[in-house]
Amino acid sequence: MTVTESYEKLTKLNIKQDKLFREALQCAEHGLYRSAHVTSFAALMDFVHEWIAAEPTRLQAIQTNYPTWNIKQAADLREQKDYTLFEVLKKQSLITNAMMKALQGLLAKRNECAHPEDYEPGINDTLGYLDEMMKRIAALAT
Repeated sequence: MTVTESYEKLTKLNIKQDKLFREALQCAEHGLYRSAHVTSFAALMDFVHEWIAAEPTRLQAIQTNYPTWNIKQAADLREQKDYTLFEVLKKQSLITNAMMKALQGLLAKRNECAHPEDYEPGINDTLGYLDEMMKRIAALAT
């Protein structure tokens, strides 16, 4: 299965997420592998924020247990660190431990690409990352 086929299976993306994923695929096509990682992660995080806000019980669980966060809508979640947000989702039983670790792994790989590091992803690394990203979104969407 190609990344494009994986992408075509994603039906629950909003316009912003769709645009970001398309940009990530274009980056990969043009050999901008680090940019593809960073852009696709931005799409993932927008999806996660919207996913939390879309279900009142998810949002309520976070609001109740983390009142200092002052979360009223998806955009408010952008104030929190991604790694911490994944831990909170796990603590609230909104995601499994395996999902939390997978998302944190994707974040770590994104960080390697976003900051001056020795990591230089190639086409296979990037396609694998994009495919994993899309699978994680599909799993959350179910």
